[in-house]
Amino acid sequence: MKIGVPKEIKDHEYRVGVTPAGAKALIDAGHEVRVEARAGDAIGFHDDMYQAVGARIVPGPKEVYQCPLVIKVKEPQAGEFALMHEGQLLFTYLHLAPDPEQTRRLLERKVIGIAYETVTDQNGRLPLLVPMSEVAGRIAVQAGAAGLQMINGGRGVLLGGVPGVPRGKVVIIGGGVVGTEAAKMALGLGADVTILDNNLARLRQLDDLFGPGLKTRFSEAHALEELLLEADLVVGAVLLPGHAAPKLVSRELVRNMRKGAVIVDVAIDQGGCVETSRPTSHSDPMYIEEEVVHYCVTNMPGACARTATMALTNATLPYALQLAGQGEAALRQNPGLLAGLNVYKGRVTNRAVAEDLGYEYRPAAALL
Repeated sequence: MKIGVPKEIKDHEYRVGVTPAGAKALIDAGHEVRVEARAGDAIGFHDDMYQAVGARIVPGPKEVYQCPLVIKVKEPQAGEFALMHEGQLLFTYLHLAPDPEQTRRLLERKVIGIAYETVTDQNGRLPLLVPMSEVAGRIAVQAGAAGLQMINGGRGVLLGGVPGVPRGKVVIIGGGVVGTEAAKMALGLGADVTILDNNLARLRQLDDLFGPGLKTRFSEAHALEELLLEADLVVGAVLLPGHAAPKLVSRELVRNMRKGAVIVDVAIDQGGCVETSRPTSHSDPMYIEEEVVHYCVTNMPGACARTATMALTNATLPYALQLAGQGEAALRQNPGLLAGLNVYKGRVTNRAVAEDLGYEYRPAAALL
């Protein structure tokens, strides 16, 4: 199969859908890989590295989107929809629930959209979301620490404190992959860290994992308010697979937080879990609302694009090989890939997306 790998065009997005090593694996399996010129140049994956493993470098996106399978990182941008064709396999992050315009355009083009974030493994976990959640969780604390600096409008708090001075208070909403990785970073900096989650079993796991250094609280409205009013940094790490993120933090609560506190809403890809959150970019990542600094970059892992690209290819490559080798048949044979199918030739095949955006839900298995 011919596989296209475009250069990402989202603001300051330097990740690439396939590393040279991943391209070699696909080529060794008998496929043709077309990589847009300079797609990975910014992160040290140069055109000659792709050519050395047998990939074909093409001058622009038109040649990439002629391929029956396109592997990329972020959701298609405005200029890319017109290049897509009916029945094309698109393998990427989509995050459709909070994005009705993208959903409409993909349905119009009648592509087969397989979203990394809803692909599952045999245990029902989200293996293609995990690596970017790991990166985003760690970046969240780095970004939050920067946001707390006076030059960015923050409170001027050093998360780890110094001897004789209190440590910064970090509150993490959600104990999944993002929350766990954020906790690792915040604890490593010496912060006072609390995780909230509404899953007692997960809280027990976190307690066993981190010991007394980490505080855990059951997530309910009173606990959330109590903790956020004293927080220096809040990390929103809530996920309902496929659905738009629930708004757990109201504007009123944000208004009552400490002046110069920071919110990093990692859930912004799915619409955000804070009422005052709105999407930002790496070009202009922070804004101040209700006297609280907000960091809501929708492609947060792109800040560390080389690490993120390598981690992503490690996870996506086995699925990419199946799609390239079997085409649509891979969806019938792999229930995990089928769970990733969000749109199919003009139909919405993910129940959560259909419910959130008001489309008729069509079970994927019934359409294939």
